[in-house]
Formats: sequence, structure tokens, C-alpha cells
Amino acid sequence: MARALAASTLKRFRKMLEDEQTRLTDVIREIEDEQEELRLTETSSERSPDPNTAEGGSLAFEIEKELSLHQNAKDLLSQAEDALQRIGDGSYGFCAECRTAIPVARLEALPHTRWCVTCSAARY
Repeated sequence: MARALAASTLKRFRKMLEDEQTRLTDVIREIEDEQEELRLTETSSERSPDPNTAEGGSLAFEIEKELSLHQNAKDLLSQAEDALQRIGDGSYGFCAECRTAIPVARLEALPHTRWCVTCSAARY
């Protein structure tokens, strides 16, 4: 059986993930505020929403960029929350596929990861 992470190491990763959770929640809130501002700008007479105009095309690009950033932040937040849940249930630090211990160096680089390098490479 693979060796579990030390309590102090788990505590450090929990703190790292909780900080990331807070940061991502703030980012999502900011993006949603910006989306609302863009939506209001789009409906005002200040800017044309017609994507065939330069201004409308720029607005469409901004909206698309904000949607992409929003989805990415939500995905990362979900991964951080999932990792926190795994810390709680004792499965954190073990590969979801082969159940071997994930090296601490990998967890430091990707604290939300569910897979060891070998299984991750096989997935993609």
C-alpha cells in the first residue's frame, strides 16, 4: 500500500487549496461583474452590438473572452473543491486510476491533480 501524506503536508496542501478556492471565487465574482458591465454597455446606445462594425466586433471579442475566463475559473474552482473533499475523505495524494501515491513535487505543481504522471499521460 502506498504511503499517505504526513499530517503537516496535508495541512499545507489544504491551506494552499483553500487560498486558491478563495482567489478563484473572487476572480469569478469580478468576471461576473465585468460581464454585467459589458452586457449593460452592449444594450446602451454608446456602443453598437452589431458584430459587423469594428466596435461591435471588439465588444463581441470581449464578451467571448470573459466567458472563456469565467468557465476556466469555474473549472479550476471545481478541481480545488474536489481536492479539498479528497483531503477530507483521505484519498488525497493517491492516483484515482492506479491508487499509487502521487509524488509531493507533482502535488506542489498541481495541488488539485487526481492522477500520477503515468496515468495522466495515458489519459491525454
